[in-house]
Amino acid sequence: MSDVDVDLDTRAMTTSSSAQPPKSRRRGHWIVHTLLATGALVMIFPFVWQTLTAFKTYGQSVSVPPVILPDPWVWTNFGEVFESMPFGQMFMNSVLLTVLRTVGQVVLCTMAGYGFARIPFKGRTVVFVLFLSVLMVPSQLYLLPQYEIIQSLGWLNTLQALVVPGIFSAFGTFLMRQFFMSMPAELEEAARIDGANPWQTFWRVMLPLAKPGIIALVVFTVLWSWNDLLWPLVVTTDPTKMPLSVGLSQLVGLHSTDYPVLMAGALLATLPMLVTFMILQRQFIQGIAFSGSKG
Repeated sequence: MSDVDVDLDTRAMTTSSSAQPPKSRRRGHWIVHTLLATGALVMIFPFVWQTLTAFKTYGQSVSVPPVILPDPWVWTNFGEVFESMPFGQMFMNSVLLTVLRTVGQVVLCTMAGYGFARIPFKGRTVVFVLFLSVLMVPSQLYLLPQYEIIQSLGWLNTLQALVVPGIFSAFGTFLMRQFFMSMPAELEEAARIDGANPWQTFWRVMLPLAKPGIIALVVFTVLWSWNDLLWPLVVTTDPTKMPLSVGLSQLVGLHSTDYPVLMAGALLATLPMLVTFMILQRQFIQGIAFSGSKG
């Protein structure tokens, strides 16, 4: 065997041995995957239990030891949801509430964030710090003054009472400001050289490039608006004006609760978010990843 053949065999053995990860690395991968799988099971368990409970009888839902699988499977719980409350009207209220809040926050937060990030004016830093101080105050402290304002305007049990206080967001403004600050200033300089005014620079140049930040803002606003309970519970007493979150809370009785009916309603209220996530899965992940990597 020639020296060339020996050298080639040595290189091949070295390459094959280096291509295989050591046992410690493979063991580490197994541990990580096991922990991730366990965490996924823990997080998905409440949804699975909710789904199974929606098909149980009342006796099965409160039995000890707990009944895992319904026997028989009861489908009438979903019909009782529609009989117990105006589910269709509440669903449309939730859709309108979520869409209008999201559109409002995208419009206002992008403009405010761009102003704080790119438009110099006297006292900009001070104003922005005061703006961010809103995040340090619990939202419950604003409940009473906001309610008095809504009451004085005659907006109780109206859609605008649900929407208007939610279209302003200090967090959304901060999020968009951080994104606009990360964009190169050369883009604005090129737009000004081409004769664009500040509005054209924002609308035609900066805003299209801010898509990842807008996606992140939309993700958080949609989830928050759809699940919002406290404020709609305060300003609505008419069932036809309530969103689903408040309607489901009405199914909880003072002395007893029909848990299968409650879980059936919660499952129906969850399905739109699940369908939206499956359709826009890539955008959701991109938005959440952006919110964790910028700023």
